[in-house]
Amino acid sequence: MKAQSSPLSTQPKYALQGGIHRRTESAILEGTKSLISMHGISHITMIDISDASEVSRATLYNHYRDKNAVLQALLTSEVEELVERATNAGTPADTLETLSSYISTDSALATMRKHDAQLLIDVMVHSENPLYLLLARCVYGATKSEAGTGLAMRWLLGQVTQPITAKQSREQAELLVERTLF
Repeated sequence: MKAQSSPLSTQPKYALQGGIHRRTESAILEGTKSLISMHGISHITMIDISDASEVSRATLYNHYRDKNAVLQALLTSEVEELVERATNAGTPADTLETLSSYISTDSALATMRKHDAQLLIDVMVHSENPLYLLLARCVYGATKSEAGTGLAMRWLLGQVTQPITAKQSREQAELLVERTLF
């Protein structure tokens, strides 16, 4: 049976549903990040996420089974966006600076440093996580060195708990590239 399209649309019905699905998930993730920026992870519930996202609880549960699933989707989205920005940043130093600046200035991470420090530490030790590996591949693209990648990853992970200034991000990124490329 062929999907019917509305008289006002040139897209099939299911293509429209896919767009609605993506917008709903985007609203849920944006609402969740906003809540984390204000309260941290441990102080929010699925009800809070539903309210902040302006979706019904039923809709929220149709997209995500629980808070951990929402958090995993948010983390995936954030890392993928960060890697895309860093990959398109320009020079190797620009790539590392982009990663550093994002980590050091992200409002959700700032709140988590205060309210969920142990959770941050627990997440950072899982170097076999596919998202960690995605980030490491991005860093390797900048450093072109296994040793440089290891050093840069430790530098970036340190900023999760101890952020640095924009100036420090630039200076240290340039130094890392200079020291690892030669």
